[in-house]
Amino acid sequence: MKSRADHSTYSLKPEGKSMHGRIVGELGLSIVGGELKPGDRLPAEAALLERYEVSRPVLREAIRVLVAKGLVISRQRAGATVRPRNEWHLLDPDVLYWLIQAKPQQEFVNTLLEVRRIFEPAAAALAAKAATEAQLQAIGAAYAGMEAATTTEELLEPDLAFHRRIAEATGNDLLAYIGNMLSLALRESIILSSQMPNTHALSLPRHKAILTALRNRDPLGARQATVVQLEETGDDLSTILSKDRVNLA
Repeated sequence: MKSRADHSTYSLKPEGKSMHGRIVGELGLSIVGGELKPGDRLPAEAALLERYEVSRPVLREAIRVLVAKGLVISRQRAGATVRPRNEWHLLDPDVLYWLIQAKPQQEFVNTLLEVRRIFEPAAAALAAKAATEAQLQAIGAAYAGMEAATTTEELLEPDLAFHRRIAEATGNDLLAYIGNMLSLALRESIILSSQMPNTHALSLPRHKAILTALRNRDPLGARQATVVQLEETGDDLSTILSKDRVNLA
């Protein structure tokens, strides 16, 4: 699996990180990655204290973080038990980061594209109707940032902002929140697709078509332009992953 960019508060790099963060990160990835399954109990407190060489308050605070993320339920005397997967807070940035880390790259890409195909065309159609002039200008500014970028690093942030601002322009706070939370996974997708040698040239017309439809207050056009952009992005990612599989063979 390719290395992932480090976006999490609780990364798996212990250097410079608190032991609290390390405990949360390692146990969280063990749960999301399937090493600890729903219904399993976390190792006993005494065993975790010995493993991490921390005080009981530090360990218990780490467990409380996992409880807050929906990964475990903690009961007095019974310890902490992994909750069913459908109760996890998957849009929590750390849980999403662990999910990205744990999934094979192809599976991650397929999962993300499924979500994007459901969410983004509908959000673009709604934004075409609901966006204020200031919001349209903000989306246009993000596109201008993409257009001015000369490297993948320069392209990344305005590309993310373009999609996030469309979600914000729906006027629906919940959709805006979902769009913001998806930025972490979208960042991974953009980093991967940037392996295409002509990614910038391909990306700009797709996004320009969406922007044009938004400016024209054309919901159907915005939806269709987004669908096209996602389909072509999916094709690009499939090409990259196919090359990776050939190189590993």
